[in-house]
Amino acid sequence: MSSLATIQRMMVEQFDLKLENLTPEATLESLGLDSLSVIEFMFNLEDEFKIKLPDERVEIKTLQDVIDLVDRIIAEQSA
Repeated sequence: MSSLATIQRMMVEQFDLKLENLTPEATLESLGLDSLSVIEFMFNLEDEFKIKLPDERVEIKTLQDVIDLVDRIIAEQSA
C-alpha cells in the first residue's frame, strides 16, 4: 500500500499546489516548502494516518521520502 494519493491530496489542500507537480521525485524545496511548512505538514500526516512519526530527525528531501516514511511507520505500527 502506498500513501501517495492521500499525501498528494493533502499537499494540494494545505499548500495550494498543483497535483501534476507532486511527483515522487519532486523535492520539497522545489515545491516551495520551507522547514516550518514541512514540520506542520508532518503533524497533519500524523492526524490523517493516525500514526506517530519518530521523534528523531529524519532527512526528508523529496515527496518519495515522505511517502516512504509514512508507509514504513504505518507498516510498523500495524504489525
